[in-house]
Amino acid sequence: MTPVTKLLPPGSLDDSELTYVVMGARYRGQWIFVRHRQRQTWEMPAGHIEPDEGPDRAAVRELYEEAGVVNSSLTVISDYSVTDRGKCAYGRFYCADVKELEELPEHEIEEIKFTGKLPARLTYPEVQPLLFSLLTLH
Repeated sequence: MTPVTKLLPPGSLDDSELTYVVMGARYRGQWIFVRHRQRQTWEMPAGHIEPDEGPDRAAVRELYEEAGVVNSSLTVISDYSVTDRGKCAYGRFYCADVKELEELPEHEIEEIKFTGKLPARLTYPEVQPLLFSLLTLH
């Protein structure tokens, strides 16, 4: 069964309900996509919110860990839900205007790519195109 993604108004969920953050990160007019060491597919920088941090802090941390971002401004674009096999998880989607990058930290990401469009091979093809489509409005 295919997961179902629903977009929700930005900030409509309480921070305590959120599990994930996803960032549409733009640097010098190009979108940043990352490839995990254990996959051959592309994804937007994203990750879990740790128990001791809120979503904004998680977004900043994940941008650094996955893409080497050290300076950016974040705008909340949407909250969202993903229902898969009867379980529902909630996330927050940001647009990140990246001002400065450092070398990719030694972590789980193998490489990053800069592109003007959504890559063909996506890790989460049922979620990322929907979220990415919101970026054209910002």
